[in-house]
Order: sequence, then C-alpha cells, then structure tokens
Amino acid sequence: MKSKFMILALAMVALMCSCSSRTELFNGKDLTGWVCVVDEASGVPASEVYGVKDGNIHIVGQPFGYMRTEKKYGDYTMHMEWRWVGKGTNSGFFHRVQDGDKVWPNAIEVQLCAGKAGDFVMLGGSKISEIECVGEFPVKDRSGNAEKAEGEWNEATVICKGGKITVYINGQLLNECTTTTTEGYIALQSEGGPIEFRNLWLE
Repeated sequence: MKSKFMILALAMVALMCSCSSRTELFNGKDLTGWVCVVDEASGVPASEVYGVKDGNIHIVGQPFGYMRTEKKYGDYTMHMEWRWVGKGTNSGFFHRVQDGDKVWPNAIEVQLCAGKAGDFVMLGGSKISEIECVGEFPVKDRSGNAEKAEGEWNEATVICKGGKITVYINGQLLNECTTTTTEGYIALQSEGGPIEFRNLWLE
C-alpha cells in the first residue's frame, strides 16, 4: 500500500512540474509583458495599432511595426493561433529577435502572409545555413500549404532548439532552418491589414 501512495505522489509531482513548464505570453486582458514598436515616421501612437478585443490580441496592420516580448527566450516550443479580420493580407511573427527596436529588426520571421504561411524571411541581416542570404529580405520557402479560409483560426507551432527552428502550420510540418542565434525576443508583426492572435504560450 505504501508503495502505491509513493507512486501516486511521484506522478502528481511529475504532473505539477509539466504544468509549470508552460509560460503564457498573453493574459487575455491586456498587453502586459509586451513592448510595442511602430514606425516613428508615421506619427501614429502604438496604442492605436496594438490592443485587445474580445479576449484576442488585435493588430491593425498599419503602420508597420511589431509587438515583442519583454523577455528573451532560448529553447522553447511556441503555440499560437491567428486569423484575418476581413481579407487576408500580410503579417508574420518573429523569433530570435535581437536588441535594437526598429521596423525591421534582426530576426527570423515565420511568414503569415495569406497564401505563404510558413515561409522563413530573414530580417535585419539575420542568416540561416540552408540558403544564401543575400538581398534585403531573403526567403526560404515552405514545403506545402496548410492555411484555412479567411476568418478561420489557424494554428502555428514553432520549435526553437539551439540554432534549429521548425515550423508547423495547422499540424503540418512546413519548414526548418538552422541559425547561429540561439536566443532572442518573440514578436507579432503589424504589416498589412487587421489580424488577431490568441492562445500564445511556450513550453
């Protein structure tokens, strides 16, 4: 009997440890924990671009910019859901974002542009080993399409482990790359039209 209680206790501890490893990036109420960046030349305050509506992060899409986490992260699995509000346009979410907030930071973008979700875009001079990174915005194409219709919620899972980044869209493996950068902020982009995000968390 004692051994059964010991096994049960260990199982409960393991469950508590697994639950505690999850980090919520969005509390469903406000943008606590995020730093909002917009193109300074626009003269538009960040509060008019980024906000919360009906429990979802709502990004207007204009002017260009992004909202990033206050903290940097190393290895993680990130879960995120997004949908277009109206017509699908352009957006993305960034990983391994480096210091120095500007419209195009040094980061690796997971593209969310309608019809191209899952592409990698190298921003601000970032590089990956799988392609020759020349030009302003080098792209590594995804291997397939997994997006849902406009207005429906899509799910993205991004695994960052060391220098490797792996992307799943709606459960389908679409892209992988390798970089020498192993830590950075995470960011959601304003670059097109209205878009919403929800259920953002890390493991």
